Amino acid sequence: MTQVADYVLQRLTEWGVRRVYGYPGDGINGLLGAFDRAQGTPEFIQTRHEEMAAFMACAHAKFTGEAGCCTATSGPGAIHLLNGLYDAKLDHQPVVAVVGQQKRLSLGTHYQQEVDLERLFADVSEFCQMIVHPGQARHVIDRAFKTALTTRGVATIIIPSDVQEEDAQPSPPKAHGSVFSSVGWSRPRVLPDPDELRKAADVLNEGTKVAMLVGQGAAKAQQEVVEVAELLGAGVAKALLGREVLPDDLPFVTGPIGLLGSKASDDMIQHCDTLLMVGTSFPYAEWLPDEGQARGVEIDIDGRMIGIRYPMEAHLVGDSKETLRALIPLLRRKEDRRWRERIEKDVREWDDLCDRWAGQHFGGTVNPQAVAAELSSRLPDECVLTADSGSGTNWWARHLKLRQGMRASLSGTLATMGPGTPYAIAARFAYPDRPVIAFVGDGAFQMNGMAEMITVKRYLDRLSGPAPFVFCVFNNQDLNQVTWEQRAMAGDPKYPGSQYIPDVPYAKYAEMLGLKGIYCDKPKKVGKAWDEALASDVPVVLEFKVDNEIAPIPPHIMLAQGKKAAKAAVRDPERVGIAAKGVRQKLTEVAEHLPGRRS
Repeated sequence: MTQVADYVLQRLTEWGVRRVYGYPGDGINGLLGAFDRAQGTPEFIQTRHEEMAAFMACAHAKFTGEAGCCTATSGPGAIHLLNGLYDAKLDHQPVVAVVGQQKRLSLGTHYQQEVDLERLFADVSEFCQMIVHPGQARHVIDRAFKTALTTRGVATIIIPSDVQEEDAQPSPPKAHGSVFSSVGWSRPRVLPDPDELRKAADVLNEGTKVAMLVGQGAAKAQQEVVEVAELLGAGVAKALLGREVLPDDLPFVTGPIGLLGSKASDDMIQHCDTLLMVGTSFPYAEWLPDEGQARGVEIDIDGRMIGIRYPMEAHLVGDSKETLRALIPLLRRKEDRRWRERIEKDVREWDDLCDRWAGQHFGGTVNPQAVAAELSSRLPDECVLTADSGSGTNWWARHLKLRQGMRASLSGTLATMGPGTPYAIAARFAYPDRPVIAFVGDGAFQMNGMAEMITVKRYLDRLSGPAPFVFCVFNNQDLNQVTWEQRAMAGDPKYPGSQYIPDVPYAKYAEMLGLKGIYCDKPKKVGKAWDEALASDVPVVLEFKVDNEIAPIPPHIMLAQGKKAAKAAVRDPERVGIAAKGVRQKLTEVAEHLPGRRS
């Protein structure tokens, strides 16, 4: 007789799940036995930690558009999932978590590993339900997937260990209380109100300096975004989660926005008279126009989020692609292209500035900007790029120029440490023939990335191949992003007690595991190191010993932050280095605008 656990995996397969990321425990022993009997349909992928399993499920959703799936045992295993599940919740990704629970008989007795999982997962989940009868399994699983896909969020299924081992009831008895559900879901067409469309067109047609800001919600609307930008003579800035919406080689794409954004994006936003936001919930008011400066139009599929970042005149609740298609016939092409020409000039100047910043090395140490800049021109076609949270994210955002067909993502809203490595692993499982490159700081790599190299070792035969698979580690022995935040936001000097981290031979560690390790600490060898890594047919840990005193200078420095940074510098243990290097980099920017510098 088929057990409930076997039926659960069968139903997951019917929903298109090919692999489930997880870690074993006795609370899911029934499921583990079912995975064995399922013979890889779906496949159980063993991570080193449940948090990594949830990150991988989130990454699978981001890179494939399918629901990601993860599993964990009861109690501590379930708790470990939470950070990765919150990453999915905050970045609006469909993920289904299947977690074990103690036997029904023991619930309520303060039993070993007994945790109130329904309460624990209530905030992170759009749907959370415990299966207490075999006849429930069918409709609970179906509703979990329908909810995750519809809300673009997390759904949690809790299965007590004794229920997992009961006889399955794929079709419950036809009696009062029984429910008969089906596998299946389709994406709806969501269109805005026609009157609101006309209002939006009026605002955009009347603007003379239109700025566009796009996020991941515009990912399926590339052609429409380009057409609207051409009609309106607008530039397009990209929120971090929207990096892959448009390639960076389009002359009017100003790149990232915000603290780690480009000066071209910042200048466009500061001087625009009309703002069009498409599929983004970019939250930082200090990087948006001043209230009253610009008229606003926003497109978002979630009416709860429309018009809460900047005051809008037209609120278009709808799918980005469908809404832009309906809007385009109402727009008039702007014949005056001076605003567009100014934006394109700013983009060229910003790209040139980034190149010159990256070319500056101090005292023979590797400038971390150069690590990204040297890779940019070497990026393989169709590559998938991931990044962790840290100062390396600045260089990932500013210096890597994406081309058509490239994919890129990171933990956008939660901005948690740790997902860069598991995101890359999940991307490689989903697309074994595509190049995958992760940017990871040494802090995040020590936190969990090193352990997940053991996962790479475990599945080495599947994760190797002619397409490169590279984990680029920035070794600066500093939790660098927080160090700079201490200086600029708190006005405090670097505190070595919290910020210093030990020097670890990451490349040698990779070699010990049977992977390829490459170490580079010479500025002139950065490009050669990338060439070697990208030519490898086994996964690579590419370790760069980089300068921790290169500041991630924002596009414009807020007065309060400038004062705090100056205050912190007086007592900072690295004050001499950061002052000299900061002045050199800032002078490079100033030189951009000297007479005769550019034609």
